[in-house]
Amino acid sequence: MWNNLYLHIEGSDALIERFKKNARITGIIFVILGAIGIIFPTFLTMTTVLLVAYLMLFGGIVSGYMTWQTNPKDWAGWLKSLMLIFVALLMIFYPLNGAATLGMLLAVYFFVDAFAEFGLAFSQRPQTIWWLWLINGIISLGLGILFLANWPFSSLYLVGLYVGISLLFDGVALLSGVKLFDTATKHD
Repeated sequence: MWNNLYLHIEGSDALIERFKKNARITGIIFVILGAIGIIFPTFLTMTTVLLVAYLMLFGGIVSGYMTWQTNPKDWAGWLKSLMLIFVALLMIFYPLNGAATLGMLLAVYFFVDAFAEFGLAFSQRPQTIWWLWLINGIISLGLGILFLANWPFSSLYLVGLYVGISLLFDGVALLSGVKLFDTATKHD
């Protein structure tokens, strides 16, 4: 990925340096946020719920404005806007219910991901690394089961924990990518 990126922006040293600087800053922020989420998963769960809620609220307001500007008689556009606003307000005023909903969505995601990985693993069985997809499927299945085992109560800490882990690894990947990018550009 990083080598291909270098090929596309080759010739602009200023752009490359700006990319590396911003990727480092973003990577550090992600690592810090991820660590906070792992240490304080309930805090990150509530932060995630409120972020999603406010994004939905903003989306509902913008959707309503666009419906009003383009076709005020479009009942489906108004319904979409009102539903987004209604669900966002529910999540803002009842964040524990929002956490439970996000937890259930993540559980469903993990189950779908597990079955997709199992299908991919068994379709690739003659390949030498087919077992990696199988392990990934087993891990996704286990994560889905963990969510459902004590749902909705597990959502309060698991959403934040999983988001924290994801942010931490995203940050590490960004920082590693910048380091890899540095070594790739030194060899060219």
